[in-house]
Amino acid sequence: MYRTIYGPVPSRRLGISLGVDIIPYKICSFNCIYCECGKNTQLTVERKDFIPVEVVIEEINDYLSKNPYPDFITVSGSGEPTLHLKLGELLKTLKKLHPDVKIAVLTNSSLIHLKEVREELYFSDVILPSLDAALESSFKLINRPHSSIKLEEIIKGLIELRKEIKSVSIDRQIWLEIFIVEGINTDDENISALKKACIDINPDRIQLNTLDRPGAESWVKPVSKSTLEMIKQKLDLPNVEIISKFKHRDEIKHYRVDVESAILELVERRPSTLFDISEILGIPVEEARKYMEILEHEKRIYPKIVYGENGNSIFYLLNREKKFS
Repeated sequence: MYRTIYGPVPSRRLGISLGVDIIPYKICSFNCIYCECGKNTQLTVERKDFIPVEVVIEEINDYLSKNPYPDFITVSGSGEPTLHLKLGELLKTLKKLHPDVKIAVLTNSSLIHLKEVREELYFSDVILPSLDAALESSFKLINRPHSSIKLEEIIKGLIELRKEIKSVSIDRQIWLEIFIVEGINTDDENISALKKACIDINPDRIQLNTLDRPGAESWVKPVSKSTLEMIKQKLDLPNVEIISKFKHRDEIKHYRVDVESAILELVERRPSTLFDISEILGIPVEEARKYMEILEHEKRIYPKIVYGENGNSIFYLLNREKKFS
């Protein structure tokens, strides 16, 4: 069992994706209201060498030596990837060792104003940054950033990234994700501000997303497909798309029935968080999340938000009515 990689899984955007998680659980620069990991307990902008790059490379090399190549190696995970001090070294090494595999990086864009971070991202084929709001008030409501992070700097950084990445290679892509939250960034003022930012940034794709699993705050609800379609229409840009979801176990390569059974047995004994399941079963958080998504969609488990002094946690419980169905 690997420590830093998971999958491959069918990504909503990248096809068959081998995930790489280089940041410990819930270490992030944002505390987003929609985060399915629960409330952030370690808000930071300090870059560190969290997991040695050598460990990550060794695991990826081992996997690829035994299995077919995925469509993408995707650096994402349960924290913000650009917080890793040696992200650039990792990406550069992967490109050198496995030139036939494309590399993607998911980022919340919080450190994109730093030139050294942008330069590290040059080694990826697709960068998937987020921009959930272009108004400061909405940005703070949705993303609840570290106090040093400024929205204006993020947007400027994304504009610079687009210019720089295309000068490195015309084939490099930026796919900008906008997470839609009902009642915050769905009104005309927010949509207009987002449209202006998108025009200035000029990403290759603009991808609208909404809640698919319980977030850090129980009041955050997914918007309807019609709302997403309405926002797409109001943005009125040629490269806007709505992200579709994967829901079925037969869409996941290497889906393991024994892991599914172990998860069900665990949550039957006691309510468990994603982190609990990851630790007890010895699988990465992101891999556990894929199983939980399917089991929740099938109503075999259900989430419960528990509020505590140190933040909110999302526990999963067995739906006993579905146990024997």
